[in-house]
Amino acid sequence: MNEKIFTLPITEQLTPFISQRNLEELPVIVVSHPKVRAAIALQGAHLLTWQPNGDEPVIWLSNNTPFQKGIAIRGGVPICWPWFGPAGHPSHGFARNQPWQLTAHDEDENSVILAFTLKDNEQTRKLWPHAFTLIARFRLGEECEIELESHGDYQATAALHSYFQIGNISTIKVTGLGEHYIDKVANGIESQQISDLVFTGQTDRIYTQATACNLIQDPVLQRTIEVNHQHMSDVITWNPGVKLSCSMADMTDDGYKTMVCVETGRISKPLIASGEQPARLAVKFRSRKNS
Repeated sequence: MNEKIFTLPITEQLTPFISQRNLEELPVIVVSHPKVRAAIALQGAHLLTWQPNGDEPVIWLSNNTPFQKGIAIRGGVPICWPWFGPAGHPSHGFARNQPWQLTAHDEDENSVILAFTLKDNEQTRKLWPHAFTLIARFRLGEECEIELESHGDYQATAALHSYFQIGNISTIKVTGLGEHYIDKVANGIESQQISDLVFTGQTDRIYTQATACNLIQDPVLQRTIEVNHQHMSDVITWNPGVKLSCSMADMTDDGYKTMVCVETGRISKPLIASGEQPARLAVKFRSRKNS
């Protein structure tokens, strides 16, 4: 799927490194830069892929997901807002299903900067009765930086629901998550973890004492992905395991083997936006080869 995005016909060349294309029903902003390739769907301001020059793709995208208007994309980095999980309908909020506007862009020899904006409209007010302005900013280069800035007067839960490409779920480990977590697979019971996280089946956890930097250590792809969180209260980890993966129409039966979610969240402590004080949630990724 990553390669397909970069071979799509160009509908508009915005700058030497930035173009707009169509992926099935969805317009996509594509970055082809000497140091990085990336793509962001206007629906949801949804990062689909990020690949520094010389590296394997760092972001996982399902081969089975439909790219249709109003349908959530499986993979990439969905923006879950203004609620996380099944707290409302649709699950994980409406921001990822709404069309955003590309409102700013810039580029230099090291990176490309993009900004997308979503404002409340008739459809969002039926789902959530608040006025708001969301701005999603991306700096795409050898590192990937994402910032969500939310303006208005409200509380909201949110997550940057990052899916990462890995060699095999059975061989990776995630460090820096802390001890305490809420186990959503076990009906929300609170549990303790002493060592690093390894995956032995379906996993869905909210870590409430995680450090600001998590490492995804991947011996198969021989790399470590750094996930640096900002303004977070929680880190969510997710892998569907074989049974759930086989039941999901937008994921291949073995899709769970090559992905893991390590998400930057505000679940236990909601974002608070008020007056001139916007709420922020941000993350930075970096991939490095293991020595």
